[in-house]
Amino acid sequence: MTDKQSEKKTGEPASIDPALEQNDAIIGVAFRWSVTAILLIAVVGGAMYFASQRKTENGPTTKATISPPEVSASTIEAPEIPFTNITTQAGIEFVHENGARGEKLLPETMGGGCAFFDYDNDGDQDLLFVNSSFWPDDDRRKTRQNAGVLYRNDGGGRFEDVSKAFGFDFDIYGMGVAAGDYDNDGDIDIFVTAVGENRLLRNDDGFFTDVTATAGVAGDEKDWSTGAAFFDADNDGDLDLFVCNYIRWSRQIDFAVDYKLTGVGRAYGPPTNFEGAQNSFYRNNGDGTFSDASESAGLFVMNQATGSPEGKGLALGIVDFDHDGNLDVFVANDTVRNFAFHNKGDGSFEEIGVEIGVAYDRMGAATGAMGVDVADLRDDGHLAVGIGNFANEMTSLYVAGDDPLQFTDASIVEGIGASSRLALTFGLFFFDADLDGRLDLLQCNGHLEDEINKVQSSQTYRQSAQLFWNAGPKERACFVETPAASVKDLATPIVGRGSAFADIDGDGDLDVVLTQTGGAPMLLRNDIPSGHHWLRLKLTGSKCNRDAIGAEIELTSGSLTQRRRVMPTRSYLSQSELPVTFGLGETDKVDRVVIRWPGGAEQIVPVDAVDRIIVVVQD
Repeated sequence: MTDKQSEKKTGEPASIDPALEQNDAIIGVAFRWSVTAILLIAVVGGAMYFASQRKTENGPTTKATISPPEVSASTIEAPEIPFTNITTQAGIEFVHENGARGEKLLPETMGGGCAFFDYDNDGDQDLLFVNSSFWPDDDRRKTRQNAGVLYRNDGGGRFEDVSKAFGFDFDIYGMGVAAGDYDNDGDIDIFVTAVGENRLLRNDDGFFTDVTATAGVAGDEKDWSTGAAFFDADNDGDLDLFVCNYIRWSRQIDFAVDYKLTGVGRAYGPPTNFEGAQNSFYRNNGDGTFSDASESAGLFVMNQATGSPEGKGLALGIVDFDHDGNLDVFVANDTVRNFAFHNKGDGSFEEIGVEIGVAYDRMGAATGAMGVDVADLRDDGHLAVGIGNFANEMTSLYVAGDDPLQFTDASIVEGIGASSRLALTFGLFFFDADLDGRLDLLQCNGHLEDEINKVQSSQTYRQSAQLFWNAGPKERACFVETPAASVKDLATPIVGRGSAFADIDGDGDLDVVLTQTGGAPMLLRNDIPSGHHWLRLKLTGSKCNRDAIGAEIELTSGSLTQRRRVMPTRSYLSQSELPVTFGLGETDKVDRVVIRWPGGAEQIVPVDAVDRIIVVVQD
C-alpha cells in the first residue's frame, strides 16, 4: 500500500464474512516497498493504526510511477470573493434528517443531495433538498419525513416552502437527485435516488406526480443508489437516465462488518469490506417509459478476481471525452478504480478508464472518490476531470493533453494538491466565481466520523469549504487557494456533502448552496465587488431534448474563447442550474457565440449587449 492508502476512512473491521472481505482484495502489486514504511508509521499511535486499516485497490504496475511530487505555485494572490450566509433571511428552514441514533449505519453519513432548477418556468431558480429518514424500527418514524423539501424562488433570492402542496409528501431514505425534462413537455421532472427503490416525479405545470412504477425506473429494493443524471445517450431527442449504485448494503451486513474507532463501540467505516454494485442505465422509450439497458449497453463491470461487481459509484460526470458528439460517462468510485464509459455512438458503452489514465491517482492507487465535475479549465479544448477524495488524499485533477483520450493527474502542478490533502471532500464543481472569464473550483468538505479528532489530530468533523481561484493561462499553476477571510461565510466549518450553484437573485453572479448530513444547509449569496460583466444563456431544444442538456456553447470575446456545456449534473448527489453563465471580466462586448446542439447542429447567436440573460430556441 502507498502512504495515501494508510490514511483514509475511519474504521477497524472486526471478523467478517470472507466473501465480503474478498471483494476488495488488493488486485495489484504496485508499491510493495511502502508497506514497511506504513507499518513503522502505524506504531506511532492509535491514529495511524486506525487509518492504516482502510484498504484501496492498487492499479496495475504498468500504470504506476514513482517520482517526488513537483510543487507548483502561482505568482499572484487570489482576489476577494466574499459569500454571505443568507439561509435564514432567505426563508430556508430545512434540516436534513439522517436517522442516526448511535448505531453508526453507513447511509447515515452519505446523504445530502440538492438541486437548483426552475420547476414552475417563471425564470427563477428554485431549490430542492433531498431528505433521508428514520429507520423502520425507530419510534421517531411516527413523525413523517418528506422525501424532499421544495422551495419556490420569488425572483429576489427569497424562498417559500411549497413541498406539501406540490407532491413531495412521501417518505423514503433519500440520497441524491437528477433534474431533466424526460418527456419533453417543457416542465423539468425530478428523479430521487435512495437506499431502496428510487422515485421518478413527473412535473405537470408545477405539480409532481409519482410515475416510478409505470416508467420502470425504481431499481431493486436492495439497491443503494447515489448519483444520477439525465442525458441523451443515443442522440434520439429524449433524455435517458444513468444511476450510480454504491454497494450491496443491509443493516445486517453493516453490523457484520462492525467498524470501530478506538477498539470500543461502533464507527462509520469505509466501503472496503462491502461488495460492489452494478450501475443502472435506463433508455428512454419516448412514450413516458424506460427500458433497463444496464447490461446490454455494456455498463456491467466485474471484478475478475472475485466475480463480484467492481464498482462502488457515488457520483458521475457527463462528458464528451473525444469530442465526437456522443456523450460519455465518468463514474467516481469509492476505494476502487474509477470508470470511464466511452459512448460508441449508438448509446452503448465501453469502459476505458485505465487506458485513458483516469482510473487511479498519480501513484497508481484507487482513491476514496466522492464528487466530480468536468470542464475546459484553460479554454484550450483540453478537458479536466476534478474529483473530491477522502481525507489525506489530495483532490484529483485529471487533465487531457493533445490526445483527448490521454489524461494526467495534474493536481499538484495545477496548485490544488497540497491545499486539498487534509480535507475530506464530497461536493465539488467548477464555476466562474468572480466573473473574470475563468472557471474556479469549489469543494465542500466534511468528515464521516464525529469523533475523528480523537484519533487523528489533523482531522475535524466539521470542515471549511475551499475555493480555488483560476489564475489564468499565463501562470504556472492554474489554481490559487482563496484565503478564508476573503471568502467570508463560505469558510464556515460544516459537515459538508452536496453542493450546487445558481444565480438566485438575478444579478449575474453565481450563488452557492452547501448541504450537511443531519444538519441545515447553507445558502451563500455571492457578493463579489469586482463589477465584472457577464452573459447568461438559457437554451431550449426543438429537435434535441427540450432542456438542451449536452449542448456546447462557445463564446468569443476579444482574445478569450470560453467553452461551456449545458449540464446540470455536477458535484455530489446534486444538480446545478441549466442556464450557462459566462464571466467577461472588464470586457463589455461579445464577438461571437456558437451553440453546438446535441446531434451536431450548429447555431450562431447574435449578442447586442451584455449583463443579461438570453433565451435561445433551437433554430
